[in-house]
Amino acid sequence: MTGEDTALAHMPHRDSGERKGGLQASIRVRESVCLRRTDGTWSITFAAVSLAAVAADVWAVDGAAAETTKKPEVIEVEVRSDPYAAAVDLGPAGSSLGDTDVYSGTAVVDGRSVGRGGGHCQVIHMQGEDVTSQCLITMEVEQGSLTTQSLWTKGTPTLDMAVTGGTGVYRDARAFARFWDIATPDERVRTEILR
Repeated sequence: MTGEDTALAHMPHRDSGERKGGLQASIRVRESVCLRRTDGTWSITFAAVSLAAVAADVWAVDGAAAETTKKPEVIEVEVRSDPYAAAVDLGPAGSSLGDTDVYSGTAVVDGRSVGRGGGHCQVIHMQGEDVTSQCLITMEVEQGSLTTQSLWTKGTPTLDMAVTGGTGVYRDARAFARFWDIATPDERVRTEILR
């Protein structure tokens, strides 16, 4: 998708290699790049990579694939947004395809910082006043990080997201995250994790 002086490109590709311990792994990622032309020269103004799917040649043994009856681990935090969030307006003034909001913040429980996070939401569809963005958010806490992804209609006070990846103790997690009171001083998130 291009404009006279702006362009947006989406590229799926596969990365593969050997992890520690000899495990051969292959992942599919989606890369989005926003470009702007200034004085005839194109430059990248924003780039994001999101996990599309994970494929590894590993087989579950000993019933590991069986349904679990364990209760989910719950992480519930307040979100204190950093004051330097940015909006990248790529097209005409106002909302247009490719526009991106970038933000970060601190995860807080009982007034104490327990982690950091950040992400972006990029406009992918517009219909009248409804503006839909694809959002990617990563939250890092002491035991690892969780990356979430979802579509969000701007102005909706809640956002339900699927956990699409993790690190540390969350590397094999299945999870769901819900954000409330988005972009307000009362913003919070609850993540329910099965490991």
